[in-house]
Amino acid sequence: MLESRPEPADFFPKIIPFAFPGIPGVSCFFSTALYGDISLDAGRPGGEAAGRRAGLSRLLGFASWTELRQAHGDLLLKDPEPTPFDAPSDKEADGTCSSRPGQALLVKAADCQQILLAHKSGRYVAALHCGWKGNALDFPGKGLAAFCRAYALSPAEVLAVRGPSLGPGAAEFVNFELEWPERFRPWFNPATRNMDLWSLTRSQLLAAGLLPEHFFTLDLCTYTFSGEEAGFLFSYRRGHAGRQAALIFIN
Repeated sequence: MLESRPEPADFFPKIIPFAFPGIPGVSCFFSTALYGDISLDAGRPGGEAAGRRAGLSRLLGFASWTELRQAHGDLLLKDPEPTPFDAPSDKEADGTCSSRPGQALLVKAADCQQILLAHKSGRYVAALHCGWKGNALDFPGKGLAAFCRAYALSPAEVLAVRGPSLGPGAAEFVNFELEWPERFRPWFNPATRNMDLWSLTRSQLLAAGLLPEHFFTLDLCTYTFSGEEAGFLFSYRRGHAGRQAALIFIN
């Protein structure tokens, strides 16, 4: 997938590429903590992050992007206008979809799931931000359904990839009974008090019509690969401040 782009010596593991099989016209990338914090959210200095954000455009080959003010909800925006690389977004939502070549869709995360979607035609893409509250709202399924409604697509013709996020051995919920509806108990381990959010997201996408063979994952736990020793991924739960990027765009 990267044959037509320059490949700096430090490209990997600072940025992880992913290619959907059979869809060469769509590019996906996941940055790591080794690339640096890309968030301009309140409380974080913007100078270095702004430079990293613009650098992603030059490095990966997209012209513009759409960023969101992520709110842990279930709203998906269709064909939003681009947002500046050097300023926070004023668009509040947790998902975007686009049919515009060269316009990347950005998801920021430090433990939450980054879910990238592509139609098999290569003409439509979407990006979802899903924290545990998003799972409780069934945003993976709702986001897929909204993407398909936006362009009259069949979910059976959509492919999905989930990026690094909080793994099933680290997603602890000591107040499960207060925070989760009872229907989510099958994904909860009472002995460890952990939720298997990875399995839950897969189940929600499949229930919305995604085919099992169209679901891909980067099974890297942000908690496990964070901290002073690992330092590969940002993790909010571990106190490794910062946000990594997930990007999808039509070439």
